[in-house]
Amino acid sequence: MQDINITLVQTELFWEDIPANLALFDTYLESVPDDTDLVVLPEMFTTGFSMNASALAQKMDGPAVEWMHEASRLKQVDITGSMVIEEGGDYLNRMIWVRPGGELRYYDKRHLFRMAGEEKVYHAGNEHLTVDLRGWKIRPFVCYDLRFPVWTRNIDNAYDAAVFVANWPAQRSAHWRTLLAARAIENQSYVIGVNRVGADGDGRAFKGDSSVFDPVGGAVVEMGNVSDTRTVLLSAEVMKTYRESFPAWMDADRDLVDWGRLENS
Repeated sequence: MQDINITLVQTELFWEDIPANLALFDTYLESVPDDTDLVVLPEMFTTGFSMNASALAQKMDGPAVEWMHEASRLKQVDITGSMVIEEGGDYLNRMIWVRPGGELRYYDKRHLFRMAGEEKVYHAGNEHLTVDLRGWKIRPFVCYDLRFPVWTRNIDNAYDAAVFVANWPAQRSAHWRTLLAARAIENQSYVIGVNRVGADGDGRAFKGDSSVFDPVGGAVVEMGNVSDTRTVLLSAEVMKTYRESFPAWMDADRDLVDWGRLENS
């Protein structure tokens, strides 16, 4: 494991306008440092958090996914973020991870936000994804997943960093910051949270607060309410030293969680 650099992209989004959002992120990617290993975009970065899935859904070989491939290839960096996908007749809030060589992996949002009716439109995922990046094990999650510590539990250090992409409303921004720190502390891992700013077409306001917390729960960066990018170094030494000096992970309740039932439900 070596140190890695993660670039967070926090911005307003054009409501349900895929071409405009892709053009917007083209602009942001121009300023990403060459030594970045991973660029993280918000939840539903192509549309905003919309329930209009039938009109907005992309195919896995469609233009938005192809844009991710091309951007990753040109910038020579891994890129991840979620978008509306249609597959087999289901609509999915799918977090896609692409690599410069063309590899694609994905995670489908497990917990659908019923207060917006997301569970009535989208199909829930039931499998974790862990991506290896320069020796780091990174596990992606989407927005509402942040509230569910059983699903995000880091058994036997299965991951070194968790990434949460979100459209998390301003009215609950205190929950966002608190839960990101809690997930870092309880899982002894880095936690990266990337949210959006501005307002969407349904009148929801967002104040960003994209952040990175270290395994001790300390804030490495907090972006506040601005449209901007921020590149953060994740320290392999901090991770290793803390897990060795305070090995709470060794006493986790492994037998209380039926992962097989969860992942096959």
